[in-house]
Amino acid sequence: MTYPNNSNAADQDIYILLTDTGTYFTRLIKAFTAAPYNHASIALDAGLKELYSFGRKRPTDPWRAGFIEEDIAEGTYRHFPETRCALLRYRVTKRQRAAIARTIRRFQERKDGLRYNFIGLFGVLLGFELAPRDAYFCSQFVSEVLRRGEAALWDRPSALVAPNDFLQHPALERVYEGYLRDYPLLDRRREASDRVGMTAAGYQVNNQAV
Repeated sequence: MTYPNNSNAADQDIYILLTDTGTYFTRLIKAFTAAPYNHASIALDAGLKELYSFGRKRPTDPWRAGFIEEDIAEGTYRHFPETRCALLRYRVTKRQRAAIARTIRRFQERKDGLRYNFIGLFGVLLGFELAPRDAYFCSQFVSEVLRRGEAALWDRPSALVAPNDFLQHPALERVYEGYLRDYPLLDRRREASDRVGMTAAGYQVNNQAV
């Protein structure tokens, strides 16, 4: 497997990260979808330092959710170290990448007014668009960012896009699959420092949280 280049030469690549944390909530969704991954995020760099999605704001509370700036070494991923993932690379033009970055910035600016589209999850399972204003679920958000960035992958509404749809799209190249913690381009120095801090504080990982 060829890993992405983390240099400036790859500035026209964006990345879609699909994950399975193994929580009760994701297992419930998996029971309906039978898909290997049920969460999608969009990254502007191969090192996943600029990673965005809609999801839980607290690792143990799936109901408090909205726009999130994800951190591999913190939050949900830190709480669930057995998270498995697939990283997909999407080659876009310089213009498209700039438009995608601008779209994400607009979401950031409005994050306090954005909600998680829980009802939309039922809609995507049933093939019926449910898209309340200012509410998104993870794959809906990623698809919408690409649409507004003039790099849409489908003609259908973003509220009808599931995480597994990205995995099956021919325009996306799978560059890594396995445990998220083993992804080669993560910042290892930061991860090591975090593990020391967790040990010193007596932090206990609860892999059975909701």
